[in-house]
Amino acid sequence: MSVETPVTEWAKPARTQSIRDDLLLGTPIVLVTAALGLRLANPATGVGLALLGTIAIVVIARNRARRYDRRWLIGAIDAARSDAEDSTDLLFADPAALTPFQRLQRARVEARLATQPAPDLYLARSHRPTVALWVAAAVAIAAIVLWPDRSEPGGALSPAHEGVARPGVPALKAQRLTVVPPAYTGLPARALGTLDARIPAGSRLEWTLAFAPEPIAASLTVLDGTRTPLAQSGAAWTASRTADRAFLYRVIAQGGQPAPPLHRIDVIDDQPPRIRLVSPAETLVQMSPDQRSWSLSFEATDDYGVQPVASLRIVVAQGEGENVRFSERIVPVRGTGDPRRRIFATTIALAGTGFTEPGDLVAQLTVADARSPAPHRVVGPGIILRRPPASGAESGLEAMTRRTMPAYFSSQRQVIIDAEALLAERPPPVPDRFLARSTSIAEDQRLLRMRYGQFMGEEVGGGATNAMPTSDAEEGAAPPAEQHAGEPPAPAPQFGLESVIVETYGHTHDESEAATLLDPGTRATLRQALDNMRQSETALRLGEPRRALPFAYKALRFIKQVQQATRIFLARTGSQLPPVDLARRLTGDRSDMAAHTLASTAADPIDATPSKIWAALDTRSDTGGLDALARWLRMNEARVPDPLALSAAIDTLRRDPTCTACRAKLRGTLWRALSRPTPGLTRRPDGDAVGHRYLDALP
Repeated sequence: MSVETPVTEWAKPARTQSIRDDLLLGTPIVLVTAALGLRLANPATGVGLALLGTIAIVVIARNRARRYDRRWLIGAIDAARSDAEDSTDLLFADPAALTPFQRLQRARVEARLATQPAPDLYLARSHRPTVALWVAAAVAIAAIVLWPDRSEPGGALSPAHEGVARPGVPALKAQRLTVVPPAYTGLPARALGTLDARIPAGSRLEWTLAFAPEPIAASLTVLDGTRTPLAQSGAAWTASRTADRAFLYRVIAQGGQPAPPLHRIDVIDDQPPRIRLVSPAETLVQMSPDQRSWSLSFEATDDYGVQPVASLRIVVAQGEGENVRFSERIVPVRGTGDPRRRIFATTIALAGTGFTEPGDLVAQLTVADARSPAPHRVVGPGIILRRPPASGAESGLEAMTRRTMPAYFSSQRQVIIDAEALLAERPPPVPDRFLARSTSIAEDQRLLRMRYGQFMGEEVGGGATNAMPTSDAEEGAAPPAEQHAGEPPAPAPQFGLESVIVETYGHTHDESEAATLLDPGTRATLRQALDNMRQSETALRLGEPRRALPFAYKALRFIKQVQQATRIFLARTGSQLPPVDLARRLTGDRSDMAAHTLASTAADPIDATPSKIWAALDTRSDTGGLDALARWLRMNEARVPDPLALSAAIDTLRRDPTCTACRAKLRGTLWRALSRPTPGLTRRPDGDAVGHRYLDALP
């Protein structure tokens, strides 16, 4: 007997029996799973689940059978055959490595095993779990098959109420409307006991109807004239149609009642997805110097679901002036979360985009919903990452200009606060430091005076001002301008020579035509404020802030009065007024004078057709009016809040012209569809002849 004979012959039956027991134990589970797939989904799903379950059980059984290997066989033979004397392992050892005694023992064991048939080494399992599982599976399968499904299209029909039945006249007795939404919505099919429904756009409608007595033919007739015939299958009449828009229809049986009730199908259009920026909080982000990546997060919501992968458009614009370069690429972004509310988050590595120079990096997310075909695609907001230019990197014209910070002026109130703080400081500063701080406050006062002096035509420039003195205290003061060596002295002001005074002391900024926005009273108040500011500045430069405070307070009061002024005079601009025609003076000719009355505002033109029909409905002489209203409705459905309700009201009154309630309902529905007139001015009537005679008799 060879060494491999016990393995190939005695272990094989054990493996076969193990696989058989595992298959018997797992088959009930596969059958129950397939039955669930068949009942809850469709036959293809049930067959698929059965195949997958069978493959899984076979793989598991084969893996479990591998445990019956050589090691197991040695232990099983030693346990089953006492004459093996626990020496079965010698049969699988290398003879060259055995001692003479081991070779003798091996020969004795081989001889004993060869004289008797192979024993059954497989330890049989108990069949009680297998039987119990088969019984439970049979009960479960029976329950799955026999359990009633209320959403099953083949369920029981609901009773119909289509009016009073007459003997021998076919009438609708039972009905069921099955709605199968499009697959992209993820909504299950549902069976309705009524013929009215509100469905998603693109749904398939399946009618199952029963008549008593049976008609020769039947159809679904839409109010616009289209017909869908009903096919008879036994006692049931069926039809199907895909609904892309709302409509009104009737179930008409040949030989049945002439005007069965109207039924309404409303359609819910698929809405495009909406994109919201989650992070960053702003659409414009300044890039930090050490930033290496940029994280973005968007939230996309939709009524039925957003596709799991969106596209992120990245545009890089970098460079300055006319040397701006653009690059663009599209990056896919996978969303997470519920299909109706997905989060699209990504991190852009700036090094991979080539964004190395000053410029902008713009990112825009484009998402699509699950609509099929022709999904809605929406582009989200553009998010900008801006890299500012490096300091001192100007070139071209920018390098020729000097960038300076704007001048900041202390207010008059701040001048007063600084002066009072200087006086209240304890211990008092040394004289030199006290004078320096007082001079600094005087400089703030001068800048503020020059700022307000712009409105009075004073020169704005360097150190001292060239404005004319305005108080007696400054009349005898030394002229502010310096006299250089070799230059003649400035001419002294002379009475009546205003041009010499202006040429000596300042410039003519305040001309009579267009030099001011202030009325004379406000100008006088501002002039007093400037005079007090000058007095305050003089005292501060002399190191006497206590003497400067009264002038500073007066200047503050005058400034507040100027700020509260309400009258502003604008300068005249443009061409001069036309000259007066002297030939027409005192002639009394007023033929070419235009009327100065306000013209009435013309209202927007409105369609008078529905309003005329609405008025005619009240007189009950609406022959032809309903047809005209139906034609108008077909061309103006978008202007009507509920076109189906208006169509139903028109059809109801057309079939029963004597119905007063139907007429009132149509007028009420049409009233909501009338265009509202645009508000406007209406010219007052001129009056009758008596009114004209009265007006002519007035002195």
